[in-house]
Amino acid sequence: MARYVDVRVSGFQEFNQAVEQHKGKTIFAYFTGSKDAEGKSWCPDCELAEPVVLDGLKHIGEGCVFIYCQVGERPYWKDPNNDFRKQLKVTAVPTLLKYGKPQKLVESECLQASLVEMIFSEE
Repeated sequence: MARYVDVRVSGFQEFNQAVEQHKGKTIFAYFTGSKDAEGKSWCPDCELAEPVVLDGLKHIGEGCVFIYCQVGERPYWKDPNNDFRKQLKVTAVPTLLKYGKPQKLVESECLQASLVEMIFSEE
């Protein structure tokens, strides 16, 4: 059995449903640019950060939830009124955060394995 729950969602509504479903658990969320049919994101930093973040999951605590969220296409993301920016205060991708807590890694910070490990292993 997996040590943690891995949830893959696309868009703000699916993200909120996933959070609702796992209420009361420690939730980590990774926000990334959406991918095309070839599995490539429009966000070059997201492409670089993804292997670092996914590798960092080996440090995630037992029973935690990891939500991998594709934020949508570039034009939607660039809109200052999109739901991620307005309601979650996620202003850049990639972003890795501990949901409901101040811990957050943004853009190039997601490329640093030591920081990713720290966010996953902090109590």
